[in-house]
Amino acid sequence: MSSGRFAWPVRRRTPAGPEGTAEDIAVQDVAEREAADRRLPPPAPEPILDPPPRFNLAMFRLAALGLALVLTLALTLVRLFVGGPPSVAELRAQAGVDTWPELSIGVKDDQYGTAFYDESTKIWSGFDIDIAYMIAEDLGFRRDEVKFYGLESEDRARMQATDEAGKRVPVKMVIASFSITEERKKMAGVRFSAPYLYTEQSALTLKGAFPKISTMADLRDRRVCSLSSSTSATALDKVKAVVLSRNRIRECIRDLRDRNVDAISTDAAILAGYKDRFPDEFDHWDLGLDPTEAWGVNVGENPALEKLVDLTLYRSFKDPKDTRWERAFQENLQVETETNREIPIAVAQQPRVDKPDVRELPWEDVFG
Repeated sequence: MSSGRFAWPVRRRTPAGPEGTAEDIAVQDVAEREAADRRLPPPAPEPILDPPPRFNLAMFRLAALGLALVLTLALTLVRLFVGGPPSVAELRAQAGVDTWPELSIGVKDDQYGTAFYDESTKIWSGFDIDIAYMIAEDLGFRRDEVKFYGLESEDRARMQATDEAGKRVPVKMVIASFSITEERKKMAGVRFSAPYLYTEQSALTLKGAFPKISTMADLRDRRVCSLSSSTSATALDKVKAVVLSRNRIRECIRDLRDRNVDAISTDAAILAGYKDRFPDEFDHWDLGLDPTEAWGVNVGENPALEKLVDLTLYRSFKDPKDTRWERAFQENLQVETETNREIPIAVAQQPRVDKPDVRELPWEDVFG
């Protein structure tokens, strides 16, 4: 038998005889096959099946990465433009900086080395003055747009100065050897920046008046001049010194020269300037006190301005190419070390400044 897709009837083949010749048989076989083809339905075509889909892990990972990037970008844009800390532009708007035609700053005017106004040349000089110019530059003010006003110690918290005509003038900030203390932070109108200088308390006497002064206790029962609202006054009270308060250091110097007092006690960075200017007239003494005086900028009731000032101090501290603070120290305080000998004047390194909470846009270089 034969087998295949179709089963055909088997017919025995016989030699030619009475039933017909070989040709007749062949013709009959063909006819029978054609009849059978007409009777049977055509076979159904076999379906062509697609191969099962394969899981493409690489494509899945690429899609997931794309989704993550889109989400990250969306969150970043929301943070940049909707939430988060203020940008520099927002801080400037909040502080009002762009509306100021000039920058008014309250400073001392009678402290050699820190802040001094020369009446003959009309020139301001000193460490505080250079720090003020540094801040003003970053705020966008030219030097001729910075206006300095001399003020008294008790006016540093009031943000009030006096012009050349004797008129009271409000200032935008105070940079006047103003030490940061917890007590002062609680005062109305006082808001400090980060520290910009570390110094300590010392004493100044007429040359040869004392054999030696090494501690605050050596001033017990002595008449000592100090600046009003100065941190030195508290230490002098503890040793029961007779304290005479003045609003300007030049007034204390006059009292000392007139022998109305035996000594002056205030920050070493202030007294070092007088020792350097008049080396044969004064003795400068280290009191060996542990507390450090940290000078800060008072911006009054302007928190946005505080952040802008801190941003300048942070840039100056962080960027090794920014040498403005170092130059100010070298040219005003370091030059006084020879005449002051072993007396510490101030720390010759800028105080560490924490990074201000300011939003930096991708195209900006806010922090330097």
